[in-house]
Amino acid sequence: MSTGGQFDLFGGPTGVQSTAAAATHAALRARVPPRIRLGTSSWSFPGWAGIVYDRPHSEQTLARDGLAAYARHPLLRAVSIDRTYYAPIDAHTFAAYADAVPEDFRFLVKADRLLTDPDAESTTGVRFLDPEHAALAVVQPAATGLGSRLGAIVFQFSPRTAARHGGPARFASMLHEFLEALPRGPVYAVELRTPALMTAAYARTLEATGAAHCYTVHSSMLPLHAQLDRIPAPANPMLVVRWMLREGLDYEGARASYAPFNRLVAEDPATRNEIARVSLDCARDERDVIICINNKAEGSAPLSAIRLAEAIAQTGRS
Repeated sequence: MSTGGQFDLFGGPTGVQSTAAAATHAALRARVPPRIRLGTSSWSFPGWAGIVYDRPHSEQTLARDGLAAYARHPLLRAVSIDRTYYAPIDAHTFAAYADAVPEDFRFLVKADRLLTDPDAESTTGVRFLDPEHAALAVVQPAATGLGSRLGAIVFQFSPRTAARHGGPARFASMLHEFLEALPRGPVYAVELRTPALMTAAYARTLEATGAAHCYTVHSSMLPLHAQLDRIPAPANPMLVVRWMLREGLDYEGARASYAPFNRLVAEDPATRNEIARVSLDCARDERDVIICINNKAEGSAPLSAIRLAEAIAQTGRS
């Protein structure tokens, strides 16, 4: 990590501290293959005091100063930057994030929603599947600022009807053209929220362009096992999983039930064990794995990460 002013900015002697309890998970980390990186969606939740952070801090303080303390937790070796879905950020901001974390830490970066929501429009017009906007506003800043700490850029397509995306066949074709036109180098992952778009043509598009399918556990999408049946994990250059929201819930309902996200409210061992199994398979095949968990998955993302690490360790022994 950085020293001096940058270290102070993201957590140091004058900033947010890690909880002492986090160090107790160092032995568990040693039982998780190093290619498997677990993390959460963002790091700015006051309810994580005593789980990740030393004491309660405001959301604003954690967003500004909490990343380095988050990254000192032995089991949190990745994070999803979700703010970039609503507006891109510049390379300088990405570089500050990179400077706050260890070399082996990885970021998932969500791409600007203008690229993936056919109903979104900006002052400069429609940018749906616009490779020029993607390259200039998303890929170049992330790749330049994060460097080797960039895990993957995730294109999350909004839960619209298949017809609104142009229909399954047309969508696969447009996606192929889009991915082919992007700069080479970063790993690109595609996250669908419309099950009808997950077709054989979509799978062929990913294979032809070298992109990954982002397996999302979300109430709007096919169950995880069904996604794995359609696109087996070895078909991807990297395993990217986002464990977001269990079936039958919406975000507002989950937020109301689970806040302040300091305990596991509704555990999902079936999903946990499936993620553990497929993660180990990929790690044994020498593929990198990034799993980012949302508070709305079970109630507390860092506690879910701890339970998932335990499941990975246990599965690896069996």
